[in-house]
Amino acid sequence: MKPPARLQPLIDEGLIDTVVRQLMSGKEAMVFVVRCGDDTRCAKVYKEATQRSFRQAVDYTENRKVKNSRQARAMAKGSKFGRESHEAAWQSAEVDALYRLAAAGVRVPKPYNFHDGVLLMELVTDADGDAAPRLNDVIFTPEEARTHHASLLIEVVRMLCAGVVHGDLSEFNILLAADGPVIIDLPQAIDAAGNNHAPCMLLRDVANLRNFFGRWATELLPTQFGPEIWALYERGVLSPEAVLTGRYEPQQGAVDLSSVMREIDDARAEEQARRLRMATAS
Repeated sequence: MKPPARLQPLIDEGLIDTVVRQLMSGKEAMVFVVRCGDDTRCAKVYKEATQRSFRQAVDYTENRKVKNSRQARAMAKGSKFGRESHEAAWQSAEVDALYRLAAAGVRVPKPYNFHDGVLLMELVTDADGDAAPRLNDVIFTPEEARTHHASLLIEVVRMLCAGVVHGDLSEFNILLAADGPVIIDLPQAIDAAGNNHAPCMLLRDVANLRNFFGRWATELLPTQFGPEIWALYERGVLSPEAVLTGRYEPQQGAVDLSSVMREIDDARAEEQARRLRMATAS
């Protein structure tokens, strides 16, 4: 296919040889399958802020570091340079998170390069060598659901041990590779220790996994893995080898994470009901 204009600089630099096809177009980026020598990879082309539907909410960007004080002041004022700095920080957050998580052994696509708003990374494939599907496009047996849920909890724990919370984890940004799930889409990833919203986001991420796989393995639905994981993290005893039970009893005087979890579930139910009313009205 004819190379998109945003990919031409990477071709000129010799980072990409040819563009094979467009793989997907999402709320924040377009992804293309590309050839790099003998390797097939993917190139994630970030959309301009004005073209995206995903808002850079302050919950996600809280406490993110920028290169210098001039950038920080410009971002606070909302000037053109400030908006450009916001955009650069948003894009580099995914790059930084990918390198950080890959080094920690988390199952994420291997990053290769980031050039002019384009992230070049591993193409996640299925058993046939085709682009791996999202979990949302797959039907599971109860045993498969239990297996994938357990493996993803391990990845969530590995991420948290590396100081990262995905912040938007769901069946829509996890791919099912030939050897198991791979987590993608990390521009909204947050620092677990530096963001006050980290506990709620971690609970929401884990609840999304519970609710999705609970469609096939209903025994997962009453589990409390999110509060259990965060409580272990707060106590400084969380590790990738931690044995999780799915049960959680709040300690006296501690934040009641179960109540937070119920609030998240209630808010999600209200939003789903609102969308249903809008769809019915239209």
